[in-house]
Amino acid sequence: MNFYFKILALSALLVSCTSHNNEMTQHKVAIKKDTVMAGDTSKHEDKFEYVSEQFSDLRILRYQVKDFDKMPLQIKALLFYLYEAALSGRDIFYDQNYKHNLTIRKTLEAIVGNYKGEVENEQYQKFLVYAKRVWFSNGIHHHYSMDKFFPECDKTFFKDLIIGSDSTLLPLNKNQSKNQFAEFITNLIFDPAIAPKKVSLDSKTDLVKSSAVNFYEGVTQKEVNDFYAAMIDKKSKENPSYGLNSKVVKENGKLVEKKWMVGGMYTQAIEKIVYWLEKAVTVAENDNQKNALIKLIKFYKSGDLKDFDEYNIAWVKDTESSVDVVNGFIEVYEDPLGRKGTFESVVSVKDFEASKRIAAIGAEAQWFEDNSSILPQHKKKNVKGISAKVINAVVETGDSSPSTPIGINLPNNEWIREVHGSKSVNLGNIVEAYDQAAGGSVVNEFYYTDEIKQRVLKCASLGDKLHTDMHEVIGHASGQTEPGIGSSSETLKNYASALEEGRADLVALYYLMDKKLVELGVMPSLDYGKAAYDEYITKGLIIQLSRIKAGKNIEEAHMRNRLMVSAWVYEKGKKDNVIEKKMENGKTFFVINDYEKLRVLFGDLLREIQRIKSQGDFKAGQALIENYGVKVDKALHKEVLERYASLKMSPYQGFIQPKLIPVMEGEKIIDVKIEYPKNFVKQMLEFGKNYGFLPAYN
Repeated sequence: MNFYFKILALSALLVSCTSHNNEMTQHKVAIKKDTVMAGDTSKHEDKFEYVSEQFSDLRILRYQVKDFDKMPLQIKALLFYLYEAALSGRDIFYDQNYKHNLTIRKTLEAIVGNYKGEVENEQYQKFLVYAKRVWFSNGIHHHYSMDKFFPECDKTFFKDLIIGSDSTLLPLNKNQSKNQFAEFITNLIFDPAIAPKKVSLDSKTDLVKSSAVNFYEGVTQKEVNDFYAAMIDKKSKENPSYGLNSKVVKENGKLVEKKWMVGGMYTQAIEKIVYWLEKAVTVAENDNQKNALIKLIKFYKSGDLKDFDEYNIAWVKDTESSVDVVNGFIEVYEDPLGRKGTFESVVSVKDFEASKRIAAIGAEAQWFEDNSSILPQHKKKNVKGISAKVINAVVETGDSSPSTPIGINLPNNEWIREVHGSKSVNLGNIVEAYDQAAGGSVVNEFYYTDEIKQRVLKCASLGDKLHTDMHEVIGHASGQTEPGIGSSSETLKNYASALEEGRADLVALYYLMDKKLVELGVMPSLDYGKAAYDEYITKGLIIQLSRIKAGKNIEEAHMRNRLMVSAWVYEKGKKDNVIEKKMENGKTFFVINDYEKLRVLFGDLLREIQRIKSQGDFKAGQALIENYGVKVDKALHKEVLERYASLKMSPYQGFIQPKLIPVMEGEKIIDVKIEYPKNFVKQMLEFGKNYGFLPAYN
């Protein structure tokens, strides 16, 4: 079950064009030419440059940490220690994505960091783009489509780069020659038959065998499902998230877990994480924060998921601290079976002023639950402890970087949420960076009338923030399962994530056209709800298709969710012409004619998806996703690809991370400075050098 709202809001695809002070202005940004090492950092800039560069289907952005220089030394030191702990686990995510990723990444780093040839050489530039794509996706598979991608340079050129490199810098196996190594690596990278898909959700295949992720080896999907089914105590509602922190392999004919812990798999990186977390304990803001960090350290040392649950309970109780951290094996998107948690860390500091909006929504959680469209038996009678705030990210790593969420709701374990509550956050400075980097061309291309375009430009930025707030604070925290029904990962299996994201989206959509938000003072008028509806339908049915290669169907969970919701309400509203498909000059548009009736349809679908979750109705959930969220209209897809290509914009974005630098007096930190690097390549090389703690194979 996944409660992480990983909206990859990229190049105005999922971030609206914004208007500050209600002026419909476009933010003009300079796209820098691709360089290898030049233009590294900036401590202070008169005008902060949010866009660094663009290549392939990717754009690299930057974000700021507001008022970092004004923070007390204790807070700065705490943020620095958590920053180091976050980056120390970076290698883990690469290895989880594919067992050869670290070997490939170390090879790329050796070449790029020591290249002595002509930088402007066309073949080298193509090679460099491939290297940057690997860094962006934390491996050789696209971070969103999950498909393997390939270099555009010649295979011979690639191989010559390896052979021309210093052997001592390459991750050669024992007794392996450089020529043998070069042959091995180039075959891995260029052969389309090797590991073609990182995560396969094709229900017609064995999902374990058809996925390249490094969570299973020598086992089948059925063996894994049976292995974990035997662990579940069906009489208890407090089962840990079995399998979250391990790789499953077969030894002597039996399935065993290789735990990710100190002394186990990934120990070299985890020991560094623990070292910095122990430093953080010494400068914790209060007892609750200190207790949570101590319990996280205990989990890393024991590998016991009951300890992880204890940590999550303690973490939920820490609501007063200004500094917060997510660090661990959290999200299960990368596992086709929805069990294995990928490493990620988000270190943040609270934005107290901006948090007033999200806190106002969280305070009314019970009202939203009571007035939901879901069936009475599926409503919580006592919504537990939803703490909500806006945060400013300080560093993101692993599954949160370079591509990042804009909202987080944790923990994921359902029984902890029901008994102890959850935390919801909106990443304010990330959203701000997306807004500042956005342009108006997407709105002009894909929205039908001037009235709709102007409303989107004026209102959709706040509408998006409210959608994220409602999705996280109310959506994921709402509803309850019926007695005796297991977790969604057990009952809904590979459809659990898409259905859960759809459920949370629908909660947000249902209330974005409710006067309650106006009464709370968080939304000026229902025009903001209308703008959010316009965006959701247009993105779900049209714009997001720009991310899919021609001839492909949709596999990523969030994209399935958005298409499923949009296509379902479009079909069910045809009789009343709620959403109308219009054609003009060969271009397709979807126009909402009745916002109130659309809200009713959103409520109807919310009720059904909550029923599916509450009753563990796999067949109904499967039918929803397969019938509405997977198949792509080929003619429309071709049209959208051509229209989006004309905008010359990359559909995906991610971030260069700020750099924290301690000022030392002997062994004592007397200050921490922040810098904002501008060069993606340089940061990736520095990260590889300074935080490459794992061997090539683990």
